[in-house]
Amino acid sequence: MTNDLLFTGGEVWLGPGRRSTALAVSAGRISAIGPDAEADGATTVVDLAGGLLLPAFSDGHCHPTQAGLEMFGPAIAGLTSVEAILAEVARYAAEHPELDWIVGGTYDPALVAGGSFHAAWLDEIVPDRPVLLKATDHHTIWCNSAALRLAGVDADTPDPDTGMIDRFEDGAPVGTLREPSAYLLVEQFAPEPSLETKAEALKLACQAQAAVGLTWMQDAWVEEGGHLPYLALVDRGELSIRSNLGWLLVPERWRDQLSVIVAQRAEVEAAGAPQLLTGNAVKFFADGVIESGTAEMLEPYDDSHHHGMPVWDPDELAAAVTAIDALGFQAHLHAIGDAAVKHSLDAIEQAIRTNPEWDRRPVITHVQIAEAADLQRFADLNVTAAMQTYWAQRDPLMEMLTAPRLGPERTDRQYQVATMVTLGVPLSIASDWPVSTNSPIEAITVAATRQTHDGLPEGGWMPEERLPLEEGLLAATAGGAYQGFTEGFRGRLEVGLSADLVWLDRDITTGEPIRAREAIVKGTWLDGVQTHQG
Repeated sequence: MTNDLLFTGGEVWLGPGRRSTALAVSAGRISAIGPDAEADGATTVVDLAGGLLLPAFSDGHCHPTQAGLEMFGPAIAGLTSVEAILAEVARYAAEHPELDWIVGGTYDPALVAGGSFHAAWLDEIVPDRPVLLKATDHHTIWCNSAALRLAGVDADTPDPDTGMIDRFEDGAPVGTLREPSAYLLVEQFAPEPSLETKAEALKLACQAQAAVGLTWMQDAWVEEGGHLPYLALVDRGELSIRSNLGWLLVPERWRDQLSVIVAQRAEVEAAGAPQLLTGNAVKFFADGVIESGTAEMLEPYDDSHHHGMPVWDPDELAAAVTAIDALGFQAHLHAIGDAAVKHSLDAIEQAIRTNPEWDRRPVITHVQIAEAADLQRFADLNVTAAMQTYWAQRDPLMEMLTAPRLGPERTDRQYQVATMVTLGVPLSIASDWPVSTNSPIEAITVAATRQTHDGLPEGGWMPEERLPLEEGLLAATAGGAYQGFTEGFRGRLEVGLSADLVWLDRDITTGEPIRAREAIVKGTWLDGVQTHQG
């Protein structure tokens, strides 16, 4: 027998502490590992050049279409000053006089005290057209006065129940709106991108995901019709990342949405690509984010007297989770504050008690802060924690916005990843891209070090919560496969499984963990077909 591919000349990672020297692929499947792989020859030999071959990564929570659409607007992501953002928006607006709106993302909310950005700053560069910019948390927007006027948002506009309009002392809006119920007051008037634009954005996002070694992702925010760009790419043979869709359910109309998501799931299934595209999850926002003071907390924020903003009434959340669970959907809940985590676990527990037993694998993502007893409940209820471990660092966002709101004691109870693994909690690595980097290697590096890019603090922040690098690799590979119900055909390097592979230019499991982020993705393969070449 002659194999299609032979990978040799480096290390083949089979799991923590387990290695081999070669791997062969035939007809999209792993056909041999070790000496057997080299015995049969191959049509194409890939020299790993001393690098590391791994199972391709999974992303347990991301927003790919939104990430792709941001590539079409002003390039403000990563800019380090308000002045730089304004200059880029001005450049883009000048180059696109045909656009009725200037829409883009994402800006760093930590650049301004309290994350409150003024409409007047944008008015100086684009006074005649609406401007809408999203913050990196995707729970906040910054807009100019033209956008506020068009939406009719003024001093007399009340705050929505689950949102907030930043205001001056006289009640006039500053230009920053927090949480979807508030920012949709403006965003609803912005032009909707065409299906073709969304499909092209998704294609670009898939290419970006493959470039960091991914072959599976959980799209965690799919509104009605959000599956159509995926179906378009499947039809063209251009969907290069395995994807599971998470249909967004909202408290105001979730009962009416049930028939819609069932019908859309059926449309996805009719595409006939079950190992490439599924629509088996339902997304819930249990709360907001700490940076905006909208994450739901058991105790009040240190800088205010409120507990944040729950998106759902707890009883209604439990009813909705129980309903979608009965329909065979996997629950996927955004919960950042400790109260939101508790209510999410309560909802899952009610679904388990109410409905017949099945392989439900519920997911709670973010889990920024939780009570010790609730961390144990993750294990008891078999709830996967899809963790953004990249956020477990004392970066400017943490220092300027998060820590002042939480206070010292709660600040040092965030992202208790190692504790969760010790308790037996199923763990996957998630990015929340484009909120932050989509690189699993960056997320694994921070999990292993609890340090910033500059190596601070020395020894790591909350060093007892450092996750050994190979445990991070396991969460980003086998852990993600388990979350996505794909462990039967991917997520490990075993004979007979799909050849979903990533080749790094170095063995990141040796040496100082902080150096792991220097690794370069040399290649990514899905079913033995190369989707990225570095």
